[in-house]
Amino acid sequence: MTTTLTPRRPRPPAQPATLRARRLPAYAAPAIAVAALLLAAAVVYGTGTGGPVLVVVVGALLYLAGLFVAANAVEGRRSARNRTWSALIHSAFVLAVLPLASVVWTLVSKGSERLDANFFGTSMNNIGSRDANGGAYHAIVGTLQQVGIATLITVPLGVLCAIYIVEYGRGRFAFTIRFFVDVMTGIPSIVTGLFALAFWVLIVSPWFNDGRPGFSGFAAALALSVLMLPTVVRSTEEMLRLVPAPLREGAYALGVPKWKTILRVVLPTALPGIVTGIMLAIARAAGETAPVLLVAGGGAAINFNPFENNQSSLALFVYQQAGEASKYSPARAWTAALTLVALVLVLTVAAKLLSRRNRLGR
Repeated sequence: MTTTLTPRRPRPPAQPATLRARRLPAYAAPAIAVAALLLAAAVVYGTGTGGPVLVVVVGALLYLAGLFVAANAVEGRRSARNRTWSALIHSAFVLAVLPLASVVWTLVSKGSERLDANFFGTSMNNIGSRDANGGAYHAIVGTLQQVGIATLITVPLGVLCAIYIVEYGRGRFAFTIRFFVDVMTGIPSIVTGLFALAFWVLIVSPWFNDGRPGFSGFAAALALSVLMLPTVVRSTEEMLRLVPAPLREGAYALGVPKWKTILRVVLPTALPGIVTGIMLAIARAAGETAPVLLVAGGGAAINFNPFENNQSSLALFVYQQAGEASKYSPARAWTAALTLVALVLVLTVAAKLLSRRNRLGR
């Protein structure tokens, strides 16, 4: 009987007692931040060189230096660099959020003074400088009509122009269109107001007004549409270019015509981004003052007809009330500014919710 001996496998090397690297305790970063702020306050206020802003800046620098030194001593140089850059990224985020939070807090705190039925239900017609009443109903009506008409004019033109550039445009003509759209992006709002004044108010409107030029909300809508058009075109173009090519190719392979592929596949896929660009254009148009002042003239009375007589807007109302020599005007201006921001916010949220209901997203 033969016995076969199997060689014994070598034992694996002994594992270290622990695989966990040394790390700073959780309270280290907050403690360093508090110590940095206290040291910065002592230095700044002790020398009398600045105020709270300088304390925050010096404290942030001391915090970064202290965090790097502590992490380098405990965790190593690589982890120290990682913690320092992470702290810089978080600091940049806080610096970006602070102005936005400050604007929102200022609008809410100062604009809530006139949030009453009188402000939203009356106009400034027959309101004197010593009258505490008066509201922005006429300006709200003007903003909704002007921005609404401008949106109805701009969105179809902008989206169709972007579809042509991306799906059909080739050669020098498409390049020329893209070039002029880029040029229009930087046009000042006062120039669009002058264009609407020279074209509509002085040339076209006399045909419908017994030979006399007249201001109107429609003229302001035309000026605002010129401002909105390049934003809509460029944002829609970029969103259409982000649609994956296999989606188009799959539709073409099934025999779907190009126009139906664009309508049923490309546009629903890019719809959320297109809506975002449209809302950016609407927000810019709603906050413009110069075009409305030039071609709509403003006004204190309510005007529901955008094709006749002067018409105001919320942005113009804020501008006028901020320059009024009345102790009641600043409160009206702040409340009108808060109303404008809230109106744009509501429209943006509604548009975002509607854009989710597309066929490819369900």
